Amino acid sequence: MADSLLIKNGTLVTLDSQNSVFTGDLLIKDGRIAGLGERLEDTETVIDATGCAVLPGFVQTHLHLCQTLFRGAADDLSLIDWLKKRIWPMEAAHTRDSIAAAARLAIAELIKGGTTCSLTMETVNHTEAVFEVVAESGFRATVGKCMMDKGDEVPAALHENTRDSIEQSIELLKKWHGSANGLIRYCFAPRFAVSCTTDLLSEVARLAREHQVLIHTHASENLNECAIVERETGLSNILYLDSLGISGSHVALAHCVHVRPQEIELLARTRTNVVHCPSSNLKLGSGIAPIAKMLSRGISVSLGADGAACNNRLDMFTEMRSAALLQKVLGGPEVLPADRVLRMATIDGARALGLDKEIGSLEVGKSADISVIRLRELHSIPSRDFVSALVYSAEASDVQAVIIAGRLMMKERELCTLNEASVISEAGREAQLLFQRAGLTNL
Repeated sequence: MADSLLIKNGTLVTLDSQNSVFTGDLLIKDGRIAGLGERLEDTETVIDATGCAVLPGFVQTHLHLCQTLFRGAADDLSLIDWLKKRIWPMEAAHTRDSIAAAARLAIAELIKGGTTCSLTMETVNHTEAVFEVVAESGFRATVGKCMMDKGDEVPAALHENTRDSIEQSIELLKKWHGSANGLIRYCFAPRFAVSCTTDLLSEVARLAREHQVLIHTHASENLNECAIVERETGLSNILYLDSLGISGSHVALAHCVHVRPQEIELLARTRTNVVHCPSSNLKLGSGIAPIAKMLSRGISVSLGADGAACNNRLDMFTEMRSAALLQKVLGGPEVLPADRVLRMATIDGARALGLDKEIGSLEVGKSADISVIRLRELHSIPSRDFVSALVYSAEASDVQAVIIAGRLMMKERELCTLNEASVISEAGREAQLLFQRAGLTNL
């Protein structure tokens, strides 16, 4: 990592409390933002950002790195069938090598699309391999081992003993939480209420508070899922999780598509974080989450691509645009303007992870997690309003440079910490072997 780095002549989209946007330079020293302004001191390493937006790296708050090898292998299914017929068999067929290949492929795609931080739920087994890949790549991530101790038609390889699931999670937490100079953190990741016993969820709630880490789970994504939870517990999904202690500012609930007024009030009162995954919700036919209504109640909402098995890309530009357009269908064209969506993709995601003092905006003293995005392409000219251009016009291929904690991760579209050709080759090889193990070679 260079001791200092200067980004010159960019349009700085700071995402600070005033949403400041201005043309100037950004100076990085010792991994942190040291200056913002005009004609800052030259350094040995310079990035010319003329015609580019310079903004904090995107923070995706719901991903499954382990599912990247499943891209295109689970299309055109609703959630429960998608899980039982495709996702669970493929996750059960994962090996340490295939998990590592999936994580490298995902992280390479995320970096090339301007994402610098993620909250990710992996599968039941081999989560250590994900941590190792995150560490070797220099990415910033909060990672959790998926926890599953009940459920119909769950493959034996994924059906855990409750105590074993908890002990393995604690072991990973102790080894990895806070590692890589704080870039890597641990979270508890029970899959969803349908596949977790009350005992497991209650213990996760207790342990998360004891260890002061996040809980990352799915909730109210699909009507069938909601019906199963209510039939088994007598409570609606989010009320059930809250009854076990799974709510609060340290909890991230992915999806929340089908939420009742009482649940919206609970989310607001408990300051529980909601993660909106619009492309995944559309592709699985799950529905459109009432995001504008949640935001009006002060609920924290951030964005995630979910996994390549249900998206099929890990692209924050797609999620921002989709989120804005869908809410306009529900509430009118004035709903969810570009500046609000961009905050959801950056500082609001950082806040959901408890990292808003460290990342999510361009401010002196914060970690230098930064993306440089060219807005001089056919699809983005003229760029009279850079915020509008970022949300409605820009594409992942417009990202020119990415920096995490002051370290160059990509420059001029070339990855610096991962070999793109090797990542692609490894992913293709491991995917073919995985499909054979899962008995899905006809796909």
